[in-house]
Amino acid sequence: MPQPPVAPRKPTTRSHHGHQVVDDYDWLRNPDDPEVLEYLRAENDFAEAELAHLAPVREALFEEIRGRTQETDLGVAVGLGPWWYYQRSFEGKQYVAQCRTPRRAGEPRPVLSPGVVVAGEQVVVDGNVEAQGSPFYQLGACEVSVCGDLVALAHDRTGDERYDVVVRRIVGGEVVDEALRGVGTDLVWSLDGRHLFYTRLDEAWRPHEIWRHELGTDPAGDVRLLEERDERFWLGISSSRDDRWLIAGAGSKTTSQMWLLDLSTADQQLRPVAPRREGVEYSVEVAGDRLLVTHNADSPDFDLAWAPLDATSHEQWQLCGVREASERILGVEAFTSFSALSLRKDGLTAIRILPHDPGQPTGFGSSYDIVPGEALFTIETGTNLETETRCIQVVTESLVSPRAVWDVDVVTGEWTLLRRQPVLGGYDPQDYEQHREWAIAADGTRVPISVVHRRGIARDGSAPGLLMGYGAYEVPLDPWFSVARLSLMDRGLVVALAHVRGGGEQGRAWYEQGRLRHKITSMTDFLACADRLVEAGWVSGDRLAAEGGSAGGLLVGSAAMLAPERFSGVLAEVPFVDALTTMLDPSLPLTVTEYEEWGNPTDDPDAYADIAAYAPYDLVRSGVRYPAILTTTSLNDARVSYAEPAKWVARLRAVAGAAPRRPPLLRTELVAGHGGRSGRYDVWRQVAWEYAFVLDSVGATELLPGGLAED
Repeated sequence: MPQPPVAPRKPTTRSHHGHQVVDDYDWLRNPDDPEVLEYLRAENDFAEAELAHLAPVREALFEEIRGRTQETDLGVAVGLGPWWYYQRSFEGKQYVAQCRTPRRAGEPRPVLSPGVVVAGEQVVVDGNVEAQGSPFYQLGACEVSVCGDLVALAHDRTGDERYDVVVRRIVGGEVVDEALRGVGTDLVWSLDGRHLFYTRLDEAWRPHEIWRHELGTDPAGDVRLLEERDERFWLGISSSRDDRWLIAGAGSKTTSQMWLLDLSTADQQLRPVAPRREGVEYSVEVAGDRLLVTHNADSPDFDLAWAPLDATSHEQWQLCGVREASERILGVEAFTSFSALSLRKDGLTAIRILPHDPGQPTGFGSSYDIVPGEALFTIETGTNLETETRCIQVVTESLVSPRAVWDVDVVTGEWTLLRRQPVLGGYDPQDYEQHREWAIAADGTRVPISVVHRRGIARDGSAPGLLMGYGAYEVPLDPWFSVARLSLMDRGLVVALAHVRGGGEQGRAWYEQGRLRHKITSMTDFLACADRLVEAGWVSGDRLAAEGGSAGGLLVGSAAMLAPERFSGVLAEVPFVDALTTMLDPSLPLTVTEYEEWGNPTDDPDAYADIAAYAPYDLVRSGVRYPAILTTTSLNDARVSYAEPAKWVARLRAVAGAAPRRPPLLRTELVAGHGGRSGRYDVWRQVAWEYAFVLDSVGATELLPGGLAED
């Protein structure tokens, strides 16, 4: 039997609020220490050896994912000016290519075919060419100039989310500029194509400055337009739909401010739309000669208001009154004759069409919602690049229905299917079922659960299951379609999404009840969801695994430490499991910006106690039989340090004592970022590796009879 690596103990002591803590493994935070890299490689070798028996399962999962995917494929063509833009993928290639073909006024959307090059087609950027020689590649931005002759590309080749920018001519590929290095991912063109606007990052990876760069010049001469000194705030930039305005925003977890800049005269300064007010969040959308403002100045679930285009104060905002009680406004997109409001209602997403009517006090006529025909679904606006249209592109999917792109005529209400994600292998949505279930939390709150499984699974408490969760930053875990998930269900798993507090599923209050002093509620909600699945007969109490990534990794890691008997296996991906140590060190990337989510344990003894009560690294106890744990991370992760799961695994081995169901495992990608591997085949292999562990932890590695259909 392979023996797990033993991380040397190198004690350091910290003292806060009367608590003295000895940390044996904080030395693992130094990626420049050769001993650290040696340890991570040893952990990778051990994980491979420990799970070597799953090699056939991993290969089967990979081939199932690949076999259900149309590898040479084509996205929906979207019109912008004289071009149709779309993306292509190719069998055997890791990355997509962004392409375009000429568009003539009055012509319908072109009929394009996978693998068939059309007359006049131009490749804007091919990720396979850009990624050559790089084990990791991420295209952060692909911005075509307003004139259409240049493209600005932001490349990340390590996973650390610092981007190098290259500007090329689309025809011929001539490099025009490659002076910007290590900047943020946001890029905006001036109307004349002479300037690029971009963000610079501080040492904590925070976009804290907005700059203007003239093509072909030394960045030393670039002009800084805005500096954000408050470490809670990140800066971001985008352009209005008509390309006339640069929209800049500064946002913390609770407060925001917006600026505009006229891109037709690039030497202008940014103009604030309204002063910053602590606790007030707002965003703006340019709507012709006015602004649409979504804000929470008067309601925690946000309102929509009109404002003059030259507005400089919130006193100029005029309420539109388009939100109903219990709804949460997410954002708005403006077109010439209507606007599309994105919102949440009844725990799901929604789109409301608001016809423009200047004769009405609100500026809108009678509104109506676009609703898919399923009980559980996700609907969102798609890629809508032009303002002059009577159709809006929307995207729908569910736990059983593949992602679909539609044109919806806002006048007639007619839906036109543009593309549905192909799923090969004889996939039939009728072979699977999705349900809404409810758990009762400790305080009596009803917590929604989305459940999906293969049709015919007996609800008798015998099925294996996987419970997934996130629960932070008001980010919802909405129903989505997954090809990889089919392989789990075809082996009998019941898969469930726990919509715990801290997420955004049911409005701002749902988020507030799972953050700061209330963060532990996310974990207790998750455990209540696990209990409900067992009580309702969906799954066996001895065959339930948990999965979560990043803040979701904290969620499942904490749940496993608080109630290890609930789970047979835990998959924690890039998990935030050493939360207390990280939040006590303001010199670390992102710590200060996270105070409004988790609290400031350095200055606040209550925040210290709160985080210590749920941080998985601090909850490891001796003599406890923990579930099988696989935690994955990336050496260059700029959001959650690889050291967090590395320390957690080391401490679990050293402190837990009692024999676990399997030694905890750590797998580190040595060249990757927060999202793991980059190329699609590499991603599929990573998913297959992780899901083989999940299947093994619940004893369900074999396909059910008829579980995978053939074409």
